[in-house]
Amino acid sequence: MAVQPMYAMGKAVRLARMVNPESNKMMAITVDHATSRGIAPMTGIQDIQGAIDKIVAGRPDAMTMTWGIQKRCWGPYVGSGISILHKISNYAPTSPTNDVVFGSVDAAIRSGADAVSMGCITLGDFQNEQFERIGEVSEYCDEVGMPLIGHVYPKGESVPADKRTAWENIAYCARSACELGMDVVKTTYTGDPESMAKVIACVPSSFRVVIQGGDVPEEVKGDRSKTLDYYMQMTRDALDAGCGGVTMGRWVWDDEDITALVIALRRLIHKGYSAKECRELYETVKREKNYKDYEILK
Repeated sequence: MAVQPMYAMGKAVRLARMVNPESNKMMAITVDHATSRGIAPMTGIQDIQGAIDKIVAGRPDAMTMTWGIQKRCWGPYVGSGISILHKISNYAPTSPTNDVVFGSVDAAIRSGADAVSMGCITLGDFQNEQFERIGEVSEYCDEVGMPLIGHVYPKGESVPADKRTAWENIAYCARSACELGMDVVKTTYTGDPESMAKVIACVPSSFRVVIQGGDVPEEVKGDRSKTLDYYMQMTRDALDAGCGGVTMGRWVWDDEDITALVIALRRLIHKGYSAKECRELYETVKREKNYKDYEILK
């Protein structure tokens, strides 16, 4: 068997920690939204320690957060086995198409993170600068054995709002992330399994594509029951289309019982539950509050 270079071994070790060995899928919950979207609308993470506590109780594989939040909130969970994905860039409400880097790979290493995460808005006025930043970070991640995860979305100035889920634009995001040396890309679901499968076919099989939750569709907005059904079915369809997992935030931590939802979603992703089975488990756990019974995935 060929011996891997040290940097490749480092990446392999860290990637393995954030992926379930049975399903080969990744379930990450992200709480990095405040600087990009403002904190006032993000009611589910205004109490950030409380949100993290509830998410961790559901046992996701990983969580995405900035260093500032990690160093103040993650102390109780050091050694939990949940990977930290260290977010080093974000856009801003006043500059929504330009992700600016504010962190570093070295800080991620010092923090004990298993990956660096950075964003990019493609097909817009600032794509070139963002690609340049990604290239620099990607090269250094290779040198030190740190996986690089991209949050890459086709929301640039050239993309009409109704084309942000078009398969060709999502495929461009996925392929660009791969070409720039990233190891995982988080992007938007196209809306149906057939077109999402076309996206997956545009990247090498070793490259992991995971989906975000994204904005709640207008047709279910304001109806929490329909919203849950929508996202559970979307997740099931995306996995069946070949996606390698999820990195989700708002629809999860906006729920009245975050822990129950993470528990149920974990089984949809890793145990092959249908959307219906996921919803049934969610309702059971929400009613019984027996969270500790579900710490072990079985």
